[in-house]
Amino acid sequence: MANRERNKKILLELVKQADNSRCADCGAPDPDWASYKLGVFVCLNCSGIHRSLSSRVKSIKLDFWEDDLMEFMKTNGNASARALYEKAVPPYYYRPQENDCVVLREQWIRAKYERMEFTGETKYPPISYTTGFYEGMLWKKGKENTHFLKRKFVLSEREFTLTYYNKENESKGPKAVISIKDLNATFQPEKIGHPHGLQITYQDDDHTRSLYVYHESPEEIVTWYNVIRAARYAYLKTAYPTGSDEELIPKITRTYLKEGYMEKTGPLQKEPFKKRWFILDSENRKLFYFKGQLLKPASSIKNELQRGLSTG
Repeated sequence: MANRERNKKILLELVKQADNSRCADCGAPDPDWASYKLGVFVCLNCSGIHRSLSSRVKSIKLDFWEDDLMEFMKTNGNASARALYEKAVPPYYYRPQENDCVVLREQWIRAKYERMEFTGETKYPPISYTTGFYEGMLWKKGKENTHFLKRKFVLSEREFTLTYYNKENESKGPKAVISIKDLNATFQPEKIGHPHGLQITYQDDDHTRSLYVYHESPEEIVTWYNVIRAARYAYLKTAYPTGSDEELIPKITRTYLKEGYMEKTGPLQKEPFKKRWFILDSENRKLFYFKGQLLKPASSIKNELQRGLSTG
């Protein structure tokens, strides 16, 4: 018969090992759950996703571990799972962190263990984010109202462009052709009001523009995110041929350092203070402000504050 306390003690020692001391999926410290199907140690949040995949999870501290399950965990662990399930993760593919939104963490887990996208095996048809070209429909917020309308988007890694059309009929040409050069994409579910909400920001002459989109399918919206990252990575490799992955990967896409409302007055400081949405972009050393979270930049300062922010 299994010794409850002995097995618990062994598991607690296993989870202290360097490879097991952080969640196998999001990197959160001190995971206190484990999948006894995969042999990995995971945090509470990721354990819920594993449970939805029928991955069979248990609490390290609270549940009873039979001898055979404990032995399975001893002979596996996060390092072994990583060698199998993360053998061939593309450098541009986003690896979620503990504070990232649910859709990113869930699709990372599904891509690894359910769809087995990173085992290094050749797949046909090829995975979408590896082809350099992607097209499909996304729900896009209208420019002058809060309604989301279905629009066709096309991304071309060869041309380094993201194109979208106002109508399904393409005969009138695209509404916008966006250069990958200055494009950024970041998940903003709370701001956009949808769990799959994605904000796409880009430069249009001297103006900063934002598109707010989502897709009903969590897999599809994360695919779009990684397709954009793949194109951005290809562009950066072209623009900075001597740059290493360590230097380039943080530049592919970025989460803004700080966002939130502040009160702002006019340039002459005679106007009343008005509530504005500010975004601090540390990568480009810019501070932007908008009339609202989902509105175009306030025109009173030519769409953006372009003052260099001191890094020291």
